[in-house]
Amino acid sequence: MVKSFNRIAFVCMEVMHGTIQAAAEIRPESHFEYYIFLRMSIAEPQSRIAALTRFGHAITMLLRKRGMQILTVDIGTGTQDFYLFQSGVALENGFKMVAPSPTMVVSRKIRAATSRGEDLLLTGVTMGGGPITWAADAHLQAGYKIFATPDAARTFNDDLELVRRKMGVEIVSRDEAESLDAHRLELKDFDYPTILEAFSVLGVQIDPQAVAVGVFDHGAAPPDVSDRQFRFDYLKARIQAKNRLSAFAYPAADLPPFLTRMHAVVQSAANPDCPLIVMDTAPAAVLGALLDPHVRSLRRVLIANIGNLHTLAFRMESASIEGVFEHHTGLIDRTRLEAHLIAFAEGTIKHEDVFAEHGHGALILQPEPLSLKGGLAVTGPRRDLLRGSILNPQYAVPFGDMMLSGCFGLLSACADLLPDLAEPIHGAMRGDFSHISPWDVDP
Repeated sequence: MVKSFNRIAFVCMEVMHGTIQAAAEIRPESHFEYYIFLRMSIAEPQSRIAALTRFGHAITMLLRKRGMQILTVDIGTGTQDFYLFQSGVALENGFKMVAPSPTMVVSRKIRAATSRGEDLLLTGVTMGGGPITWAADAHLQAGYKIFATPDAARTFNDDLELVRRKMGVEIVSRDEAESLDAHRLELKDFDYPTILEAFSVLGVQIDPQAVAVGVFDHGAAPPDVSDRQFRFDYLKARIQAKNRLSAFAYPAADLPPFLTRMHAVVQSAANPDCPLIVMDTAPAAVLGALLDPHVRSLRRVLIANIGNLHTLAFRMESASIEGVFEHHTGLIDRTRLEAHLIAFAEGTIKHEDVFAEHGHGALILQPEPLSLKGGLAVTGPRRDLLRGSILNPQYAVPFGDMMLSGCFGLLSACADLLPDLAEPIHGAMRGDFSHISPWDVDP
């Protein structure tokens, strides 16, 4: 491939300088070289130079993208899912893993410390709560202590006074932490070296052109403001500012300051030698579900991501958002979810009703009702909440793997935010490389 590019570049130079005077001097087996000759031989010298400059840039980009990798990591409450995109390979053949979520891993370590009767010191950064919070509560109820540095303590709540007073966690400075006699646990959602090592053990070397990470971030609400309301106000503002799902993805340098969990991911990544994209995991899953062939064929569709802790649904018209609904999965059963989705599709759902049930809320931007007959798709690890539903949902399975909906959404967001990397991603999503096996491009 490189030799071919070199030969084409050589032909460009020769035509530009007039060394090649006739089509007969072009190798007969190369139609592309003949095309170059025809285009450049009839051009004025300045046009030839401009054409050669454009061609050289294109060759550079092609060579750089050949073998391009993008690592996507979708961090949920139950699992963390990894997908390694490799340009020129069918998406179905990309290397992937599904592993316990970081919050599950840490909660197991807390329970082990409880069984050993040890006090705990939590350091590191803010990460996802859920199982960690439940395990920490049980540890404290058992009569053992938990010390935590401020950033680690914000895993439980952004209000450190509440963490101290209601939970009983003792907040300590880094200097104080150094002298404590307690079992230490470092908190972080994104453990980049461990991920690289896990792939390396399996013989896969990762040198990515981009890394994309998805986490669920309530945002740091001001005092006396509900974190549920703060989260939903953020969703609403973001949709109104940029009406597309990739609006919930950011280059690391552009993260709003209140998205503290995402900032902790950036801190944990420790400046990887490539662009880092961080995205809310729920919109990422919906964006990935849109890549399912059936879902993609629908002009208007309602997509629900039923996660282990949160259920989020978007009404979509092509790439535009018509509305959003978000609730806690543990607070709704099938009947209640059906009622909410019907009202959401009809445009009659009320934000205050959802919020009163301890959900996050609902927003309708397009009042025209959306038909759920063939127009409802679901994804997420708790999607079976709608199994047997009267709504007869379509199970979205992008590129043959529902558990990677979030990773595929992260990949799609990379194409939007990193245009230099877009074409290999779009080509793979079109199926351009479905005939290529992994060993055909193995270095």
